[in-house]
Amino acid sequence: MPGTLYIVGTPIGNLGDLSPRAVETLAQCDFIAAEDTRVTLKLLNHFAIKKPMTSYFEHNRREKGEQILARLQGGESCALVTDAGMPAISDPGEDLVKLCHDGGVPVAVVPGPTAFASALALSGMPSGRFTFEGFLSMNKQSRRAHLQSLENEPRTMLFYEAPHKLKATLADLRETFGGEREIALVRELTKIHEEVLRLTLDEACAYYETTQPKGEFVLIVKGKPQSDGETWTLPQAQALAKQYVEEGTPPSAAAKQAAQESGFKKADIYKALLTEDETDG
Repeated sequence: MPGTLYIVGTPIGNLGDLSPRAVETLAQCDFIAAEDTRVTLKLLNHFAIKKPMTSYFEHNRREKGEQILARLQGGESCALVTDAGMPAISDPGEDLVKLCHDGGVPVAVVPGPTAFASALALSGMPSGRFTFEGFLSMNKQSRRAHLQSLENEPRTMLFYEAPHKLKATLADLRETFGGEREIALVRELTKIHEEVLRLTLDEACAYYETTQPKGEFVLIVKGKPQSDGETWTLPQAQALAKQYVEEGTPPSAAAKQAAQESGFKKADIYKALLTEDETDG
């Protein structure tokens, strides 16, 4: 009978964020597949856990993936971890998870911190609908094509970026979305120097001309307004709120989100949702 692959979320900065269930899983599994065994060793030492590890990262994922799968099919259990955050999110762990599903190995998740979700909650940007875009390609052609595909994206957009590439990325974002587009730059989540900057892309580019970027960034770019030069009508705002409700957003939160995007009062939008509920009832 095969073992189980456990996807274990690890802290993105503060070790106190590791859940009791994650500690228990790491302590009880047969071995750990880690992005960087040196980083994971510090985490294990902090919680007095001793467990054999094997490295699993971008450049060895094909070879190591098959090896890990074979051990799992042989009955061992494995905890998959990254240096920080949730494995398989913008991470080669997604390949191992697919291998396990295809190979008949059970997969379980032990939830933990996720940088993009934490950053979005912290940013104050519209969060009713968003698109996670991960890291932009270092290849200029692929990078340009990726950004051009988002030129008319109305949802909030989230990107990961390393400090040494931040200036170039901000310049590319400004070229694509315009200097007046709003952006939140979130860095050093859960750490001592956690910071959120709410700026326009023009202001962000200017700020980092004189300030050295430090730490890993989540960039949160506001989506394109409904259409240039076109104003919202109340029925359109109410229809948007109804769409959010149908997607699972609570009515009050849906009305608030639609109000932020349309400029109409939340109360007027919420009233329409309540009226519709009474009609349906």
